[in-house]
Amino acid sequence: MAYYHRFDYPAPDPAILASLTEKQREMQARIVIQKPDFNLKLIAGCDSSFIGEDQILSVFILLSYPTLEVLEKVWHVGSVELPYIPGFLAFREAPNLLKAYEKLQQKPDLIMVDGHGISHPRRLGIATHLGLHLNKPTMGVAKKVLVGKYKEPDTTKGAIAPLIYKDEIIANVLRTKDNVKPVFVSPGHLIDLETATTIAMTCTTKYKLPEPTRLADHYAAVFKSEVK
Repeated sequence: MAYYHRFDYPAPDPAILASLTEKQREMQARIVIQKPDFNLKLIAGCDSSFIGEDQILSVFILLSYPTLEVLEKVWHVGSVELPYIPGFLAFREAPNLLKAYEKLQQKPDLIMVDGHGISHPRRLGIATHLGLHLNKPTMGVAKKVLVGKYKEPDTTKGAIAPLIYKDEIIANVLRTKDNVKPVFVSPGHLIDLETATTIAMTCTTKYKLPEPTRLADHYAAVFKSEVK
């Protein structure tokens, strides 16, 4: 079966676009990038997957840190409340992710999101959204770049290169394994880039992705097949 990228999404409603843009401006002003004030014992990974056009499944995996033992797995399926608008995807994902988060018996000290933090055209990737909603440290680990320029880091594990946008380092391009494509690590909220990068590397075992987001991605597919 052939799959094609859709280019037939209707133009966004100007009123919705204006409202979301204003919300982003308000949220932007509240972002705090700083050395985190936590004793990291519990880390969560999260991811979302769309089911057709109108449903979304969101997963949270809770792990011990630094031993990375899985302690909880929760998920929530909900309706998509917003049409697809490029640059505003977090508004589609965040409401359902928050509902999944509520199901966790224990709350994490840090959330690692499969997506971007401030490495977003307006500094508001899904990791930053969640951090602001929950007032909790968050970081993004993304597989693809959204915005900015970088030079490829060395091919060895642990090599880093800065991702730069508008003369600011917004993420680190991190090689988590020898000779594999890098990931893009960015602070979301209440954490700094250096700490986020160290934690991403500490959480990486034999796979390319750090365990919190790798497992969230894995279980999103598992739970999605159950829903279907």
